[in-house]
Amino acid sequence: MTAKIAYGDVEVGTELPGRSFPVTRATLVRYAGASGDFNPIHWNEKFAKEVGLPDVIAHGMFTMAEAIRVVTDWIGDPAAVVEYGVRFTKPVVVPNDDRGTVIEVSGKIGAKLDDNKVRVDLTVTNAGQKVLGMSRAVVRLG
Repeated sequence: MTAKIAYGDVEVGTELPGRSFPVTRATLVRYAGASGDFNPIHWNEKFAKEVGLPDVIAHGMFTMAEAIRVVTDWIGDPAAVVEYGVRFTKPVVVPNDDRGTVIEVSGKIGAKLDDNKVRVDLTVTNAGQKVLGMSRAVVRLG
């Protein structure tokens, strides 16, 4: 499979379709089971507060994975992502209710590089605050 987006069809500033990702405590439990990360800050409200957090928080790698979905959905081929990195700036607090919270992700082409590659700059927020900084992916387009 190859990227369904052609290098010639994008310019710096081209916006990717944004996405909203709901997160509940049940989501975190499922992610813990899949990842093997059972740190109690991700499921135990009492423990999370005892260590100075406002409440249970989402796994950083979960937040990072949800964010890159905007890129992989856009290009149609996860293997086209050749580099991806973020800085964790704020935790995603997940309240203990049926609504949970929402991670909002938008992206745009930040630079066109050599060899049909582009840099995608992602903006990742929760409750109006940036939760990932320097969130960037390098993608090889068709």
